[in-house]
Amino acid sequence: MIGGLTTFTLLHVVVSLVGIFAGCVVAGGLVAGRRLDGWTGVFLVTTIATSVTGFGFPFVTFLPSHVGIISLVLLAAVIVARYVKQLNGAWRNVYVVGTVLALYLNVFVLLVQLFRRLPALIVAAPKQQEPPFLVTQLLVLGLFVWLCRAAVKGFSAAPGGIA
Repeated sequence: MIGGLTTFTLLHVVVSLVGIFAGCVVAGGLVAGRRLDGWTGVFLVTTIATSVTGFGFPFVTFLPSHVGIISLVLLAAVIVARYVKQLNGAWRNVYVVGTVLALYLNVFVLLVQLFRRLPALIVAAPKQQEPPFLVTQLLVLGLFVWLCRAAVKGFSAAPGGIA
């Protein structure tokens, strides 16, 4: 145990945070019309690892972290769009929207976990049905809707450069 976390939990958290960071970089690249292939690889690998390791925790009921099921389906479509279909035609938008949605799902779970673990947030929304939690999730959802629209617009032109 390290700081109260098991090694598995620590690995899952670190991989999740790396995935979120890499996803933010990739999303920024999409808005700018760039592919950022290296960052995309890091994002895909870490986000897949996050979703898969999320199922390694004990559970008796469906949890918010199990959005990993949806994430894995999205990531499969993103991988096909990027590496099999080479972003041709409608696959370009599948890639962009799938990437932003997969990132959003990771951030959604991060917020849920923060409201479950941080004392100040637990006090503000102990059942995660209170206004602070709901407003936070709605603001983040709004931000990601905007980000998705900007990424589709920014990445819809001719294929972007590689960075």
